[in-house]
Amino acid sequence: MTDQGGADSMDTGDTVLTIDAGAQGDSVDVDGVEVIDPLAEKATMELKTKALQDPQVLAALQDHLDNLVGQRSGYIESLPKVVKRRVKALKNYQVKYTQMEAKFYEEVHQLECKYAKMYEALFEKRKDVVTGAVEPTDSDCEWDSSDDEEEETDEKVNALAGDLKEKAKLEEDKDEESPSGIPDFWLTILRNVEILSDMIQDHDEPILNHLEDVRVKFHEGSQMGFTLEFHFSANDFFTNAVLTKSYQMRSEPDENDPFSFEGPEIISSSGCTIDWKKGKNVTMKVIKKKQKHKGKGTTRMITKTVQNDSFFNFFSPPKGPEEGAEVDEETESLLSADFEIGHFIRERIIPRAVLYFTGEAIEDDEYEEEGEEEDAEGEEGDEEDENDPDFDPSKDGGKPQECKTQ
Repeated sequence: MTDQGGADSMDTGDTVLTIDAGAQGDSVDVDGVEVIDPLAEKATMELKTKALQDPQVLAALQDHLDNLVGQRSGYIESLPKVVKRRVKALKNYQVKYTQMEAKFYEEVHQLECKYAKMYEALFEKRKDVVTGAVEPTDSDCEWDSSDDEEEETDEKVNALAGDLKEKAKLEEDKDEESPSGIPDFWLTILRNVEILSDMIQDHDEPILNHLEDVRVKFHEGSQMGFTLEFHFSANDFFTNAVLTKSYQMRSEPDENDPFSFEGPEIISSSGCTIDWKKGKNVTMKVIKKKQKHKGKGTTRMITKTVQNDSFFNFFSPPKGPEEGAEVDEETESLLSADFEIGHFIRERIIPRAVLYFTGEAIEDDEYEEEGEEEDAEGEEGDEEDENDPDFDPSKDGGKPQECKTQ
C-alpha cells in the first residue's frame, strides 16, 4: 500500500515496514529486520566499480598491498615461551653451521691455490701459441668438429674438379706470410663479453692489441683474495709490462648478522699505477672552455684536464668506505660493478678464454640466463597460486616433484 507522502508500506501482519523512497541509501531496522533499498545497493556497487577503474585509486591500493609484503604474520610472536626457547636453540645451531660453512670455503680457497699452480703450465702453453712464440704440434691441433669435416670435403671437391683458379689462389696463400700466433686474441674476447665490451672505447683498442695474456694469482695465507695480471707487449702507450688489479675477500659471518652469510665475498679492490708515456694517457682528456670576466666583459680560453672514459680506468677503482662508514648509492653501484667484473674475469674468462674467443662460451652463458629467467617466472607463478584463497595444492597438476640432489 502507498500513503499520501509517497512512502511504500508493507504489511507483515503484526508489523508494518515503511520505506521512504526519498531516502535512498538508508536502511530501516524494525524489530531486528533490516530492509535495504535495492536502488541504493545498485548505486553503491556502481560507485565501487567506478572507483576501481580510477588509476589513482588502483595505484594507492597497490602501494598498500606492496607494503604488506614481507610483514610478519604474527605466528612466531604468538608461540608459547617454551616453543620460542626451542627456536632460539635452532638459531644457535644455525650460527654454528654458518661458522663451519665459512671454514669449508677457506679450504676451497686453499684447493684453488693448489690447482692454480697446476694450471700454470697449460696457461703458459696457451700464451706461447697466442703470441706466436711456439707453433703447436700436429697432435696438439687434432680436433674433431663438423666445421673441419666440411672444409676437408670442400678441398676434395675442389681437387677433383681441377679448378685451376682455386689452385692458383692456394699457391698465392702459401706464398703470403701467415700472421704470428692468434691476432687480437684477448681483444676479441673482451669485445665478445658485454660487460667488458661496454668498457672499451675506440682509443683503447690500439693498446689492447698489445695484450698478450691475462692470468690470476690467488693470495695464500690468512687473507683470501686474488690478483688479475694483464700482460702487454712493448708499446707506445706505457712502459708497464704487467698491469695488476687485486681483490681482497672475506669468508666469515658478520657477528651482527650471521645469517646473511652466503659464502666468500669481495670486500675491496686496488689497482696499479700506469706509467703512461707523454701525451698517451687515454684515461684523461684536455678540454678548452671560454671564460668571461664579469667586470671587464673580456673572454679568455682556459684548458682543463678531466677524466676520460676508458677500459684502463679499471685499474683505478673507486675507494671503498672506511669500516662502519656509510656509502652513497653511486659509489656502491660502482664498487658492485667492479667486483662483478673482477669475479667474472677470474671465474669465466681466464679458465675458458678460447671458448670466449670463438663465442661458444657466450652461447652457454645465454642459455644459463634464459634458464634463470624461466625459473624466476615459475616462482612468481607459484607465489600467485599460493596467494590465491581458492588455491588447492592437491588439485594442482597431480603429484609433487621429487627432490633431487646434485
